[in-house]
Amino acid sequence: MPRPVCTGFAVRGYGTGVEGAAAGMAAAGVHGFPVVLTSFVGRAGAVREVAGLLEEYRLVTVTGPGGVGKTRLAGEVARRAAARFADGAWLAELAAVRDPVRVPPAVAVALGVREPPGVPAAEAVARVLARQQLLLVLDNCEHVIGKAAELCGGLLQACDDIRILATSREPLRIAGEAVYRLAPLPVPGAGDAGDDVAGAGAVVLFSDRARAADAGFALAGQNRADVARLVGRLDGMPLAIELAAARAEALGVSQLLRLLDDRLGLLAGGDRLAAGRHRSLAATAEWSYQLLEEDERRVFRLLSVFPAPFTLEAAEAVTGREATPVVLRLVECSLLVPPRPGPDGRSRYAMLETLRAYGAGLLAGAGEQDQAQAALARYAVRVAEEAGAGVLTVTGELAAARWLDAEAATMGYVLAWAVEHDLEVAARLVTALGLWWQLRGRLAGQEPLLRELAGRAEPGSDGWCAAQRWLAQSAFDATGLLQALQWCAAVIDVIGDREPSRALVDCLALQSGILANLGRVPETAAAARRAQVMARELGYPFGEVHATIGLAIAASYAGDPDEGARLARQGRQIPDIPGTAARTCSYLLAGVLAETEDLPAAGRACAATLAQARDAGDLNVLSGILPIMADLDLRAGRTSDAAAHLREAAQIALQTGLGFTMLVVLGGCGFLCAATGNPAGALTAWAADETLGRQGGMKDADTDPYVRRLRKARRQIREMLGPDRAGAAEQRGAAMNMATASEYALLLTAPAPPSSQPAPGPARLSGRERELVTLVAQGRTDAQIAAQLFISIRTVRSHLDRIRDKTGCRRRADLTRLALAEGLV
Repeated sequence: MPRPVCTGFAVRGYGTGVEGAAAGMAAAGVHGFPVVLTSFVGRAGAVREVAGLLEEYRLVTVTGPGGVGKTRLAGEVARRAAARFADGAWLAELAAVRDPVRVPPAVAVALGVREPPGVPAAEAVARVLARQQLLLVLDNCEHVIGKAAELCGGLLQACDDIRILATSREPLRIAGEAVYRLAPLPVPGAGDAGDDVAGAGAVVLFSDRARAADAGFALAGQNRADVARLVGRLDGMPLAIELAAARAEALGVSQLLRLLDDRLGLLAGGDRLAAGRHRSLAATAEWSYQLLEEDERRVFRLLSVFPAPFTLEAAEAVTGREATPVVLRLVECSLLVPPRPGPDGRSRYAMLETLRAYGAGLLAGAGEQDQAQAALARYAVRVAEEAGAGVLTVTGELAAARWLDAEAATMGYVLAWAVEHDLEVAARLVTALGLWWQLRGRLAGQEPLLRELAGRAEPGSDGWCAAQRWLAQSAFDATGLLQALQWCAAVIDVIGDREPSRALVDCLALQSGILANLGRVPETAAAARRAQVMARELGYPFGEVHATIGLAIAASYAGDPDEGARLARQGRQIPDIPGTAARTCSYLLAGVLAETEDLPAAGRACAATLAQARDAGDLNVLSGILPIMADLDLRAGRTSDAAAHLREAAQIALQTGLGFTMLVVLGGCGFLCAATGNPAGALTAWAADETLGRQGGMKDADTDPYVRRLRKARRQIREMLGPDRAGAAEQRGAAMNMATASEYALLLTAPAPPSSQPAPGPARLSGRERELVTLVAQGRTDAQIAAQLFISIRTVRSHLDRIRDKTGCRRRADLTRLALAEGLV
């Protein structure tokens, strides 16, 4: 069987999906953008201009004051331009990033990029984007401008096929940047009347939003003149106009205009060219705030502590039980966005970012910030511990995980705060959230905070142990076996002589999985056995299951798959085990049943486990069970099914960054090639698998049935091909890095194109163009290619554009697969 690769679940889970307009945007290749809350009006010219700049420049920064519509403009540009990019358009929202050093990790999370242990987030993002052709939108850069500029500079240097669209209140000020200053919406001129007034962008927006609040609103007579004056006094600022329009039904336009005159004196003073638009937005927020009663103002200030949408329950936890009527009032005043259902089905309210920043300033000025942060932390801990406990149940796992999905931004915000201000809160959050991070593939993104917590906490404390344990899991998942072993050993050394604890059980069980993949099978069994005894003593089913899994792996690796199957069944029968652990037992059982040649039972176990993993969004088990299914397919002669299963596993591996999964896929690809008349491809895949595994510290156990079967197949193919051809094939695989090997796996498992659609090929490429394709496949950047060939970067890019036109290969990854298919690498 493909060797078991882990005892945990550290992979990126399937998303919960987005309804309505957001789903439509994603389908069009626009990822991570929120549903636009208002009509996009008056900006057609700006959209065309920014899109045109993106044709010529690789970095375009849209600047302007808060509330002018930079985010909406970027979203509309991305929606219209996404089709130009093979990998679409992706949004990284930076507004909630408190610390500039968190900018690269935030972008990595937005893109779904895994951060390997020891690799800075910026480098991890660059490695992934170097293979992509996409538009990256960085929204709200102004408060982290230096780090955002540094990240953009690094990405543009390392990734030749991306474009970046940034929004900020000031330019990033780096070489090659094109700056587009977004002006407010056009307002009617002094002498305008009739259609000239109605057609002004600011009036169109006000009318649109006023009709949303009051279906009977009409732009006519004196009303038209009042609206023209109103939007003029608001300087055409979209957010200010929307806040005013939402009050049109309650106050009327004339009253709105009088209130602006009375309350927003800043509108009439100062240098309007320099800061007037900014003052108008701040004044609109101040006006809305001053219309509130004192208790409503207090709730508004406290609610600004939420970094993301929140439930009424959450609002009450932070502001008190009087929150509910005030929240409803704030929605009426357009100081809160009406509730929308989250991934867990609960309705959540949101505060526009500009208003949240305004409220945060008021909160600090009132001396209430510490109180609000502490209340939010108490709420986050309660939710994390309740939902975390639910993830550890059979019936409540899915609902609990979705609850945490909906609270993800709040959890991340509070954890970052707690690491600096309250280590006890940080420890409780890490302990409660760890398994959910694994299920949803968020663990790697937490590594910087986990390292910080491990450095701040007292060795042996709960927070220190939790941070070390999850750091070890993250390193293990990324095939950093020796680093993972060190993290585990540190905990075991410090608390191993104390009373039994769940933390110690978890580290021992994880250690057993690490040792197995290092080829240290006797030590694997010893660590797993110690964890099993301790887990039973503590009444800790989750720990007992993983300890039993460690024993099953040890038995299988020792050449006794029957005993491995018995232990896997035993683990599945432990009372009260979580669904996550049950799926892992089933996955392991399917593999060892395949090695015992009980293929019907293995097939039934595979089918059941696959369905369960898909339902739960458990990509870890899914990525493990698919190669086993492919193995069963090959034994039954179903080569097309085997290829499809291996391809899906490879795609999951690329999505999640799991090195172990890709190694298993490469092994399966070797058997697929052997079964389909491609012996050289088999040796290449196996050589890549072996070399990359050794680089990660992996050592195969000689007694593992899978290893024995693999070695026998390699020996037979070597004899068939002869030393020269076999050596050349293996050298090719041994020279591959993980990125190239991943593309090779996708190439080997790709479905054949329809006969009417010839596959892309280099037949019409010149010798120089073939050379460029080879260099791209070897991981060279445009600048490196230019230096090697003594030509300009512009010439390199011109050549690559022609190559793309000839071959249809838009991404660098496509060019890599082309080079692999033609034996250029």
